[in-house]
Amino acid sequence: MQSAHDLSLRHLALVLALLAPLAAPAQGDARTPSTPAAAMLVPLTDLTLARLLADAFEGRPELRQAEAQVRAARERVPQAGALPDPVLQVGIQNDGFSGLMIGEMETSYFSIMASQSLPFPGKRALRTEVAQLGARAASTQVARTRLSIEAEVRRGYLDLLLVRERLVLLDRLQALWKQSGDMARIRYETGEGAQSDLLRAQLELNRLRQRRVALDAEERALVQSLNRLSGRPLETPLPTTTRVRDLGVPALGDLEATERDALERSPELAERRALVAQAGQQVALARRERLPDFTVSAGVMPRGGDFPPMWQANVGVTLPVFSGSKQNRAVAESSAQAEATTRETEALEQVLRLRVRERLIALAALRDTAAIYRDGLLMQSAATAESTLTQYRVGRASFASVLEANTGILRDEEDYLRTLVDAQRLAIAQAEVSLEPVASLGGGQATGGMPGAGSTPSTAARGTPSSGGAPGAAPASSSSMSGM
Repeated sequence: MQSAHDLSLRHLALVLALLAPLAAPAQGDARTPSTPAAAMLVPLTDLTLARLLADAFEGRPELRQAEAQVRAARERVPQAGALPDPVLQVGIQNDGFSGLMIGEMETSYFSIMASQSLPFPGKRALRTEVAQLGARAASTQVARTRLSIEAEVRRGYLDLLLVRERLVLLDRLQALWKQSGDMARIRYETGEGAQSDLLRAQLELNRLRQRRVALDAEERALVQSLNRLSGRPLETPLPTTTRVRDLGVPALGDLEATERDALERSPELAERRALVAQAGQQVALARRERLPDFTVSAGVMPRGGDFPPMWQANVGVTLPVFSGSKQNRAVAESSAQAEATTRETEALEQVLRLRVRERLIALAALRDTAAIYRDGLLMQSAATAESTLTQYRVGRASFASVLEANTGILRDEEDYLRTLVDAQRLAIAQAEVSLEPVASLGGGQATGGMPGAGSTPSTAARGTPSSGGAPGAAPASSSSMSGM
């Protein structure tokens, strides 16, 4: 039978092994303001993630849909500048009803006429430009869809990494409880401890098995979700080698550079800017629509017999006599729409700047939180667990204290991992140029699935997947391993 002293030494060794990965600072955690947050995402040297992204870009129907919509918008450009279809008329004019008099009467003849409407010069060019700007606005949907697809896959992969690390933590917690249970059994058999301590240790081990079932199910669901996002068979295995703790906290970027990057890459802002330009051209077109259009026509009338054929040519012009209630109102409507689009663009730019600042503030808070965990809290938690077990061994602490200490050490490490995951989610949102707000961090502890780490594109990006609740992407579990 093992002595309580030997068990205590083994317990200390287990705790030190548990915290060994935290001894060195996380990679990329240096304060380098010039490094953008997106550079600290899970790297594409991770072959599993790179393959998932490649398959998603290749097979996602949402991307093909957006590309087809852009092709449709571009096909409208030549239609907008085309002339109206010409009109061909064939007729007959006959004297009387007693018979066909062509060739016998001078005023009886066949007629073949063609007419063509001609818009006032400049109208076709403006219509073409309006359609081109509409196609440019539609093309931003492809960029939004690509950004959203990448963000969905990255978030899902990050969730999978977290679940698998939580399973590792569960294994370590199970080993800790086994050690504590062995010590409780020794104390009980030697008459120094209560039977309830041994029963409580066995109860906690059973609870851990229950939690493993839930985590295994969550892992399988995440694997299937990622495979669905990438168009792969749902049960395709996804081996992972990257660990959350190796990702570190994304470096804080320069505010001005980060804002400029967001304004340049935002598909919604690019769409709004194209629509502002389109609205300006629509105003110019509405003004030109007050000018008259023309119609030219020509025809020939064969009369048969010895009569020479007749011909005619005509030029017509539209008269904008109702411009006060028609064309002028169209100008006013286009001007108001242009102003509304301009103001909407200004509001969107303000929101983008706000989101950048929110993410940088939250990222700074998460960086400081991770430093507290790494530089002090985790080590203190480990020392507390070891000290409590030692005191329990000599009868100076209760088994409830051991329970609390064992729970705390693993819960603290899990919260540390969640802090790193939330920081990565902020970097994903920044790379996606998300418009979703960042929620408060609360009491300084990380919460799974921080709002703002997921992106929901603006309603301007119609037809694109919404990634705030990413379709098919399981969110990070917000439940902690209570009892860890």
